[in-house]
Amino acid sequence: MLLAQYLVIFVVALVVLLKASDWFIDSAEEIGLSLGISPFIIGVTIIAFGTSLPELATSVASVFADNSEIVIANVVGSNITNIALVLGLVAIYVKGFEMEYNIWHIDMPFLWGSAFLLYFAVYDLQFSIFEGMLFIVGIVLFLSYSFKSDNGDGQEKVKASGKSFLMLIVGGVLVWLGATYTIEGITGLSTLAGIDPEIIAVTAVALGTSLPEVIVSINAARKGKTSMAVGNVLGSNIFNTYVVMGVSCFFGELVIPASFLEFSLPMMIAMTVLFGIIANNKKFTSWEGALLLLFYAFFLLESLKSLF
Repeated sequence: MLLAQYLVIFVVALVVLLKASDWFIDSAEEIGLSLGISPFIIGVTIIAFGTSLPELATSVASVFADNSEIVIANVVGSNITNIALVLGLVAIYVKGFEMEYNIWHIDMPFLWGSAFLLYFAVYDLQFSIFEGMLFIVGIVLFLSYSFKSDNGDGQEKVKASGKSFLMLIVGGVLVWLGATYTIEGITGLSTLAGIDPEIIAVTAVALGTSLPEVIVSINAARKGKTSMAVGNVLGSNIFNTYVVMGVSCFFGELVIPASFLEFSLPMMIAMTVLFGIIANNKKFTSWEGALLLLFYAFFLLESLKSLF
């Protein structure tokens, strides 16, 4: 009975997540365009923050529950999943695409910087409040430069209706709730299967909290908004690192397991660097998408190999 309950929770939550992400994308784009913001910047800021809320919520909750090692597992696992799984699926789904926006101007340097800064910040297996404050400064700088550099891509402003603001809020709340209960379903099913909590955190929980990015990015790509999909991944990873780590440390001491310095964190840095190399020519091909999915499969196998 318990297994069936968790399965029902997972399926229903996933359906809610699918529908809510549609509302969130449409309303966010309309509001952003009404302000003269380009689709890429909408994806890298508004949508990225909305889809990163599950990571932040589950991380803060884990600190209160004295399971703060989940924070680093959530951030690292989600960042790997966003690049390898989300971009891989998008590139394959649309059979390759070109980016209108040069992400090497601001966004990619900030993404690389966040990955390397996280590595050096936790190298001593500690994450202090001072480092948390430094990470908050990092996200403020990123947002400031992102909006300052945006010219709206020459698009005409449109008038956003009151319904758009309402649907943005409703969609965002439902995306968060859908992701939260999806995590509950995945975690419950994994626990019943006897999987170690740390493994659940870096795989199942990371996948669960990354589902908004997966669904939102694929839906954006399906609608021909690939810039928004790439921006969502970029922004989500930057938000995950700077905001989730930075905010969580103010609620209690963060435990950094030594094992993360051996594989998961170097893997995250490698995927971040690979993302930058692939995006250097402003193109994503379907075979590059397949390569990213291959890396994600490797990450899952290495993370779960202790079970076999």
